[in-house]
Amino acid sequence: MTDYGHPLRFGTFITPLAATAHRVVELALLTEQVGLDLVTVQDHPYQAKFVDTWTLLSVIAARTERVTVAPNVANLPLRPPVVLARSVATLDLLSGGRVELGLGAGGFADAIAAVGGPKLTAPQRVDALEEALRIIRAVWDEDGARSIREDGEHYRVRGAHPGPRPAHDVEIWLGAYKPRMLRITGAHADGWLPSLGYADVDAIGPMNAAIDEAATDAGRDPREVRRLYNVNGDFGGDGRGFLTGPATVWVEQLAELTLTHGMSTYVLASDDPDVIRRFAAEVAPGVRELVAAERSGSGRPDVALPTEPPAPQRIEVRVVPGLDVVPTPDDGTRLSAERPWDESTRPAGPAPQGDRAYTPQEQAAGQHLVDVHDALRAELNQLRELVEQVSAGHAGVGDARSHIATMTLRQNNWTLGVYCASYCRIVTGHHSLEDHSVFPHLRSRDPRLAPVIDRLEAEHHVISDVLERVDQALVAMVSAPDGLAQVRAAVDLLTDTLLSHLAYEERELVEPLARLGFS
Repeated sequence: MTDYGHPLRFGTFITPLAATAHRVVELALLTEQVGLDLVTVQDHPYQAKFVDTWTLLSVIAARTERVTVAPNVANLPLRPPVVLARSVATLDLLSGGRVELGLGAGGFADAIAAVGGPKLTAPQRVDALEEALRIIRAVWDEDGARSIREDGEHYRVRGAHPGPRPAHDVEIWLGAYKPRMLRITGAHADGWLPSLGYADVDAIGPMNAAIDEAATDAGRDPREVRRLYNVNGDFGGDGRGFLTGPATVWVEQLAELTLTHGMSTYVLASDDPDVIRRFAAEVAPGVRELVAAERSGSGRPDVALPTEPPAPQRIEVRVVPGLDVVPTPDDGTRLSAERPWDESTRPAGPAPQGDRAYTPQEQAAGQHLVDVHDALRAELNQLRELVEQVSAGHAGVGDARSHIATMTLRQNNWTLGVYCASYCRIVTGHHSLEDHSVFPHLRSRDPRLAPVIDRLEAEHHVISDVLERVDQALVAMVSAPDGLAQVRAAVDLLTDTLLSHLAYEERELVEPLARLGFS
């Protein structure tokens, strides 16, 4: 049993597709929003369908405040070590010490050569990596030699000055699988970064042992090498394989990897926002709690593991004296087993004043929100009916997608934006209206509403993602054997999230809108 005692960290491994570049950044932002620790992207400069990794990481670092960013892994043959070292140091300085360096010797030799890089054999690539490690560390060591000299077979640096120094001691994580690369990892690297697709669970033990042996031979403590793992899985599986089952299966298996093989950083390879949310909400906390209990010697906790998704919450009607507007209740009925958020954590706004009288004009402001929401509920019913028509062969997939494209929810993006757009038609621009008018107005007039508005904004993003998932399921329906089931599951999830959100928004905002007005 080998547990190196490293702190547990969790992150994402996002595909840097150029066609959806803005969505890539949104997934990185989501990674931070849901509380994960690390955003990584692959680095294949010869791939025309990908954006440049370092440019992307720079944008992500600029848009976030907390998460660490890293290439997973940097393609060394196409990134000269001095330039790479200075790129890393620069981004680390500008981000406040939030960069680590995943590094690989460089696979796909023909593709590298096709864009002007050197075509090296596997042993030559490893030789070049060893030379590069010395150069990169020398660039970061401003207290070392006054000039850097490396007269290697692949890299020759003759008199370059070191610097800049990164904001923190940047770790170098090697993507290593073969014996020689594993030895280099143990002797020289700060971390080992394999991927499940190339190193399955059964291979982790022997590879870890090789790293430990190399570290010991080099006079290092094996605990100096962090153990990371790029993983992927399926929450809908039967639990018989690795990471193929409910969150409890993921928690048990990842905790076991930590406690028996010392793996401590798990990087989820997924571009699905729902999977990322579940990984953050259900898997990461469960692994942390289970590992902490074992490390403390207290045994496995009785209530540590997330056995079920958060229970749905009934949203009762809030009766406000003097206000005749009746918000729509939510009885807690759910069609989907998925829970994109925990409804029990929703904040409540200030209690209404008991003796306030509301004018007809004020009542109309609150009633308008309910009326607009009723229109959204009607659109949702139309979408559900249309899906059933597609199933029966009475309508085509294109009809359903066209309906989604013209839905008020899609056109206005956020539900309160729908209210704004119809309530004040002289103002154009749906997104900017909400962002720059209603929410700031409510915040400024009653700061006690800030937690509610923050939560509503967060739920708007979730609803947008779920609606996009319905559209994607319709696209896949024509080719996937279970396409119709996927569409129905996505529509059920949209129904749950939208109806719950609308009821919550009405409960919290009908009275403030009547009391504070639109602007």
